[in-house]
Amino acid sequence: MGLLDLFIAASIPILKVLLITALGSYLALDHVNVLSEDARKHINNVVFYVFNPALVYSSLAGTITYESMVKLWFMPINVLITFLVGSILGWIVVLFTRPPSHLRGLILGCCAAGNLGNLPLIILPAVCKEKGSPFGPACSSFGLAYASLSMALGAIYLWSYVYNIVRVTSTRSTGESETGGNSFKGESNSGMGECREPLLSSKDELALPQTTSKVEVSCTIKERVKLVFTKINLKALLAPSTAGALAGFVIGLVPLMRKSLIGETAPLRVIHDSASLLGDGAIPTVTLIVGANLLRGLKGSGISKTIVVGIVVTRYVALPLIGILIVKGAHQFGLVHSDPLYQFILLLQFAMPPAMNIGTITQLFGAGESECSVIMLWTYGLASISLTLWSTFFMWLVS
Repeated sequence: MGLLDLFIAASIPILKVLLITALGSYLALDHVNVLSEDARKHINNVVFYVFNPALVYSSLAGTITYESMVKLWFMPINVLITFLVGSILGWIVVLFTRPPSHLRGLILGCCAAGNLGNLPLIILPAVCKEKGSPFGPACSSFGLAYASLSMALGAIYLWSYVYNIVRVTSTRSTGESETGGNSFKGESNSGMGECREPLLSSKDELALPQTTSKVEVSCTIKERVKLVFTKINLKALLAPSTAGALAGFVIGLVPLMRKSLIGETAPLRVIHDSASLLGDGAIPTVTLIVGANLLRGLKGSGISKTIVVGIVVTRYVALPLIGILIVKGAHQFGLVHSDPLYQFILLLQFAMPPAMNIGTITQLFGAGESECSVIMLWTYGLASISLTLWSTFFMWLVS
């Protein structure tokens, strides 16, 4: 394929997402009022508890086998690297922009969690259907397996990592506002933990500056660790999408369960088919909700422009460049097999816009909703250009 053909193949799926997003924005207009704020919150709950778990389970159980897992063992590591590198870059953005405490989890989440599920499930089939696809005739079957595993891994990391980061930061900021913005010192005195400020006179403090500093640092670290462990629990860690991914792994990898649930002759196929039917509603519904939330972003929220720029540079410049080094380096060392489509999806995981479900998470906790809308507005608006260009370059690089 020529460069122009690659560009067209990469742009078609992005245009599909933009059209559905535009429809969501239209439905949220005041004179239409189909996707009002209350409606979006209720739909988000349905997406969180029903559509997303069903999509993750059905896609994973239907395409993943023991043989494919052995072949695709590097993808979980690759997704983990995207989250780790994105978190480091996100923390740098936080240090430079100094946002309010309730936005720190949102910034880290937007930098760490890319859209590893919805967009790959749209992009790969669309690329495979394009005439003269560089990935060969087996693109559709293998592409679905790759995209399903990417979505499952993204859901596990998103709902176990980003979900809890946003939850902890939103809870902490709420607690600070209720106590008048008390510091850790004030929190510890109100029963937060065992640490107490040393009862020393000013003379003693002057005589023992190093000891006092060590005690204060020790108390701060201890209370921060205690805060994290008291806020994270197993029930929150196993969010519905994570549970759906685990169920999909088990059914896909255990032959007896797979034969019972999946296939035209499976006795319990109605269960899997029902889950697939529910899962089909996840991608268009989430995309419509994102479009509706983008309308709020047009009105602005007072979020600093440097925060938006930092997230855009992280997701569309730094992460893709780092991803090229990681994936091509892994291929050179024999960690990644030579399938061009597999390398393409690994590279694509570094160039995705923030996960759409970050908006769902902020609405669940009521923290940073308007700011998230502005971030999504700019990142998904620029994704039409960035993702098309990176997809074109990645296809050229692996073909």
